[in-house]
Amino acid sequence: MELIFEIRDAEEGGLYARALGQGIFTEGESWEELRANVIEAVSLHFEDATNRPRLVQMHYVKDELIPLEAA
Repeated sequence: MELIFEIRDAEEGGLYARALGQGIFTEGESWEELRANVIEAVSLHFEDATNRPRLVQMHYVKDELIPLEAA
């Protein structure tokens, strides 16, 4: 089983991660801190190692609005 996290920039700085299809949410000030927090959150959420996902995918989503001037 693979668990996918959607990663976004937090408005107050840093990053946050939300697992798709699971009630797992965590945050971190840097990518490295977020990665460590994701691993810890998954371990805590899936206490039984037999049910724990074998892979975690961290999918970074960046929203950007680009204003287009009228031609």
